Amino acid sequence: MSRTFSLMIQGVTSSSGPIEVISPYDGRVLASVATADEAAVEVALDRADSLFRDRAGWLGAEIRAAVLEKTARLMSDAAEDLANEAAAEGGKPLIDSRVEVARAIDGVHLCLEALRHQHGTEIPMGINAASANRLAITRREPIGVVVAVSAFNHPLNLIVHQVGPAVASGCPVIVKPAEDTPLSCLRFVELLYRAGLPEAWCQVVVTRDLSLAEKLVTDKRLGFFSFIGSARVGWMLRSKLAPGVRCSLEHGGAAPAIVAADADLDLVLPLLLKGGFYHAGQVCVSVQRVYAEEAVAAKVAKLLAKGAGKLTVGDPNAPETEVGPLIRPREVERVDEWVREAVDGGAKLLCGGKRLDNNCYSPTVLVDPPPNARVSTHEIFGPVVCVYSYRDVADAFSRANSLDTAFQAAVFTSNVDLALRCYRELDASAIMVNDHTAFRVDWMPFAGLRTSGLSVGGIGYTMHDMQIEKMLVMRSKYL
Repeated sequence: MSRTFSLMIQGVTSSSGPIEVISPYDGRVLASVATADEAAVEVALDRADSLFRDRAGWLGAEIRAAVLEKTARLMSDAAEDLANEAAAEGGKPLIDSRVEVARAIDGVHLCLEALRHQHGTEIPMGINAASANRLAITRREPIGVVVAVSAFNHPLNLIVHQVGPAVASGCPVIVKPAEDTPLSCLRFVELLYRAGLPEAWCQVVVTRDLSLAEKLVTDKRLGFFSFIGSARVGWMLRSKLAPGVRCSLEHGGAAPAIVAADADLDLVLPLLLKGGFYHAGQVCVSVQRVYAEEAVAAKVAKLLAKGAGKLTVGDPNAPETEVGPLIRPREVERVDEWVREAVDGGAKLLCGGKRLDNNCYSPTVLVDPPPNARVSTHEIFGPVVCVYSYRDVADAFSRANSLDTAFQAAVFTSNVDLALRCYRELDASAIMVNDHTAFRVDWMPFAGLRTSGLSVGGIGYTMHDMQIEKMLVMRSKYL
């Protein structure tokens, strides 16, 4: 039975009708969610701004810590339900959605840990005549109202990465989840409320009106804007932010992985399979472009295709499923169009390359697509991995670095000098050695470069962005 979610802006009604949340796999209605109209958005902004400006009413650190601690416990109690809901609304297989929920719970713990260990600094004084008899210290304060706009592909963990640090930092937050996958966000915010967070400190805006979403983001009352989504939308919204509003943007990339001839292929293949086909490739750092040394390229491609062909594709809530559906039918059509274009341009299709039922696309391996094909130049965001051969690793570097995106990259080799050379030469914010490009733990820095993003993600780094370091200078003859 589907569930109905009311507007999560306390005491407000909206003239805008609800939206139905539809399973991307079988089209069933999962829930009905109330949407905000312009008046509701204005109330949410005004309420958040008023909270921030009333310094006497700020939530103390002890309250925020207690809320986070209880939220983590409530999430642990509801972990299986959260995983099933995330799988149903987003299409990520249950085996991976369970991992996402575990990460999200750990993310709340990381917020709590960062809150407990954050501190200001002492600025040196008394070291010349100008600074004599002075003490200077800093402490951290919330930056202001946070507006967080999120993506569909990790419907719980991304929200935790955006909302959790805002709560921990003491910022009033308004969150806009992806319209395709709002349920995990709504459930998380409900748990925050149950844990004792006053409702006005975290409000949810779901809207069917893109212009209204833009109005929310570009309002001058914001202190910080957090965005996870497409580069086109992210950079456009950044250009329209009010003066003084800081932001972080997390977009996507076309992650390269270099496979040297000396690599242990028994290690390499399972990692490439996971990194390339996890969540049907709908991950911003999925393995997309594999540059394999000529001596092993054909073998790498053949083994990768063999493994891809054995992956279980289907119902994301079935425990045996390894690859679920794409989020929308038009994404299936787009991926198929890109694959057809590559094959028509001379790429060799080793497996897949066809649409399946229920918005699924068969895991696909292409060999040597043309350099100007979209599978070579744009983020696929689908279950497609391209294998290219190289003779000189410098050529692999050149091709890997040729795009205007740069996020995470990988190299598979037993040669430490080659690993370090890749670390030096590849354009990326992180280089994985003998691991796939999609590796991440939630306390590490996570940053897209060039058009792939702005600022640094990761729980502690996001908390830092959502606060200011405010200095106090005291003058006394006793100093």
